[in-house]
Amino acid sequence: MATVHLRIGDLVWGKLGRYPPWPGKIVSPPKDLKKPRGKKCFFVKFFGTEDHAWIKVEQLKPYHPHKEEMIKINKGKRFQQAVDAVEEYLKKAKGKDQTHSDDKSKSEKGRKTAKPMKIIEEDDEDAFKGGSSDKEQTDSDPEPSSVQRRVAGTVSGFKWESSPVKDDPHFHHFLLSQSEKPASSMEPITKRLKIVEEDTGSTSIQAADSTAINGSITPTDKRIGFLGLGLMGSGVVSNLLKMGHVVTVWNRTAEKCDLFIQEGARLGRTPAEVVSMCDITFSCVSDPKAARDLVLGPSGVLQGIRPGKCYVEMSTVDPETIIELAQVITSRGGRFLEAPVSGSQQLSNDGMLVIVAAGDRSVYEDCSSCFQAMGKTSFFIGEAGNATRMMLILNMVQGSFMATIAEGLTLAQATRQSQQTFLDILCQGQMASTFVDQKCQNILQGNFKPDYYLKHIQKDLRLAISMGDSVNHPTPMAAAANEVYKRAKALDQSDNDMSAVYRAYIH
Repeated sequence: MATVHLRIGDLVWGKLGRYPPWPGKIVSPPKDLKKPRGKKCFFVKFFGTEDHAWIKVEQLKPYHPHKEEMIKINKGKRFQQAVDAVEEYLKKAKGKDQTHSDDKSKSEKGRKTAKPMKIIEEDDEDAFKGGSSDKEQTDSDPEPSSVQRRVAGTVSGFKWESSPVKDDPHFHHFLLSQSEKPASSMEPITKRLKIVEEDTGSTSIQAADSTAINGSITPTDKRIGFLGLGLMGSGVVSNLLKMGHVVTVWNRTAEKCDLFIQEGARLGRTPAEVVSMCDITFSCVSDPKAARDLVLGPSGVLQGIRPGKCYVEMSTVDPETIIELAQVITSRGGRFLEAPVSGSQQLSNDGMLVIVAAGDRSVYEDCSSCFQAMGKTSFFIGEAGNATRMMLILNMVQGSFMATIAEGLTLAQATRQSQQTFLDILCQGQMASTFVDQKCQNILQGNFKPDYYLKHIQKDLRLAISMGDSVNHPTPMAAAANEVYKRAKALDQSDNDMSAVYRAYIH
């Protein structure tokens, strides 16, 4: 078999374990991330996703010679989006090359041909530090923008290696010993899992699984129910249907079901009927009262629960509500899992949510294909209540951060500083993120179309503060942010995006 000559900057097809080949670019790894021992490998950033991984050289193919072959065997929507991202990157790179070609042509005349870039060997640790164009690549970077370095050769007789798969081919659990160091977010997906015995005695299992890498999903043969078609639920149901799941839907406002019926969903007349018809029923509603009413109210979930039926609460509520619902569901022989999600309407539509689950671990495993369809990563963190506590902390931080960003923008305006310049500088520093850029740009454009309702982030702040009070832990930053959101609500911003907290500072 011919040798594959690859280097930093090359576009490739990377095969990671059981996942299909995916387009990526070889980049320099972070300085604190050591190269795995063993076979020669390269650090690859995958297009269309935030995933990075060390990939063995045997599992890499040059991008251009194998493009048609890969497109024929992969048909998933996210796969096509990734290929489109590669083409957009190539288009931009070509434009930059064209712009500078005339200026460079004269100076390059008569110059000797440069030596080809050194091929990185397995034990060549220094080579991975890369040049100036690649050394700043991290997992938070946008699409790669350094000048391309073309593949030096192709492969004949190439054969993919596959990792052995047990049980569910799409959701394999790796249990690491307690002495293992926490997994880096930059490690390959198949190694971003861990089991830890915490001081509380609860078991925490983290499972990372990207639908973008997975490309296509083998849907479970279990019948899925879904209650609640709001900003988050609508995107979740749409992705479940796209990936081939059999879904029955219900919503308090029945008209919202029509679109999903057209896409192939079945209609349930009541929550009890949906649960009776389905093996696993998810719910995603606005607050603790709505979650309780859905289960305990007339024709509610509890009336449809039978032994073996699974109920998955995806709403962000409070730990007390979760524990109550878990008790009443299991008292009827049902199986309970909480699985609140971190994300927005756009991330829900894109199937890129982060799912934090707790409760019945067997239900978590049964939901594998569903979680892959709706999210990029899922975590299982022990007994019921833990996921809600974690999600409230996450949303508390996000809500407080958004209020601080709005405060900074308005202070810039008050001191006659350019808000756009403030944003430009911010997005070049350590706090740069898609979240900051999108929210700030929307504020400057006066666009407060809801991606995550302001009233919901205020609810989460209130619940997080209450949770802090229950364990006598101070939350002064969250309390201050909560007051700003309450003022925004008083200014009729409840149904706008959370970024509308900005208006609390200018009125």
